[in-house]
Amino acid sequence: MSTEKASTITLTSNDGVSIEVDRQVAERSMLIKNMMEDLGEGATATAVPIPNVNESVLKKVIEWCEHHKNDPQPAQDDDSDSRKKTTDIEEWDQKFMQVDQEMLFEIILASNYLDIKPLLDVGCKTVANMIKGKSPEEIRKTFNITNDFTPEEEEQIRRENEWAEDR
Repeated sequence: MSTEKASTITLTSNDGVSIEVDRQVAERSMLIKNMMEDLGEGATATAVPIPNVNESVLKKVIEWCEHHKNDPQPAQDDDSDSRKKTTDIEEWDQKFMQVDQEMLFEIILASNYLDIKPLLDVGCKTVANMIKGKSPEEIRKTFNITNDFTPEEEEQIRRENEWAEDR
């Protein structure tokens, strides 16, 4: 193991908390990985600001990256692979995603910002599984969404989308 990969870097959340992280773990984020490559040798000397992510979410994302640090990096532009065609989630990831909705959505936003595609996939699949098989009313209740359609508008939408029902 090279000393470069053994080094640590400091990430600073948007609420000013510095967290020291193994570089290999931090580089699960393509944003951070590219930043480290661009900065070169001096990259570990200064803290890396993560302006869009607060401490609690950043720690959760780092926990996920720590668990998955030895996973192969996804190929660039790998949009056609089978992971997109299923909502199956590994058991560890399912347990990891058992958080309140606000944290779940913050993790999804952070993984998108930090460019951690596998974590973004897990977050989106978690939401998809929460929706699967539910009626619009049940989905509204689950996510606390106000129905702003009139009964007439709702009926029109149902008629226009009859083809999608009962699959």
